[in-house]
Amino acid sequence: MLRTIRGLVAARSKDVVVVEVGTEAGGVGFKISVPEPTAARFQEGAAVFLHTYLQVREDALTLYGFETEDELAIFELLLTVSGVGPRVALSTLSTLSPDALRLALANGEAALVARVPGVGKRTAEKIVLELKDKVKAPATGLEALAQLTSADAEVIDALVALGYSVVEAQRAVQHLPKEATTVEERLRLALSKFGG
Repeated sequence: MLRTIRGLVAARSKDVVVVEVGTEAGGVGFKISVPEPTAARFQEGAAVFLHTYLQVREDALTLYGFETEDELAIFELLLTVSGVGPRVALSTLSTLSPDALRLALANGEAALVARVPGVGKRTAEKIVLELKDKVKAPATGLEALAQLTSADAEVIDALVALGYSVVEAQRAVQHLPKEATTVEERLRLALSKFGG
């Protein structure tokens, strides 16, 4: 049932895109909830292809869309955790990339998962506990997330307070040199990565 959708972006907002299919007379526009970074990448009129998940409830049909099958797989995996619904799973993918989430899960980093809006400490611990053995840590350069220091956490908080997304902040912190140890120095270097 509705596993993919291809069409043109008719409208978009922070975490929703309207994808128009069959653009000739009689076309249909589908409202699709997407991770925030995905919505930010799309421009109106752009061609789009999304992997989708349809939530069926008594009072609503809600469509969720993802650029990759990997994002969809992580979304569906999050839904297996009791107490985690589609909105929390989508918020998680708006905050953490699939690889960052896998690494946090594999290393038991509940504090990193708890940074997701709508996810409290207990829910984060439950997500880590239930999914830790179901994911494999990515073999990428994201290992820096596993050793998030308190200075890095402060830098991420400061960058988020300045208006950067958690994902942008985490990426900036991942590439900071180990020689920079103070919060001020690490924040200055992180800001320089944004051209600030």
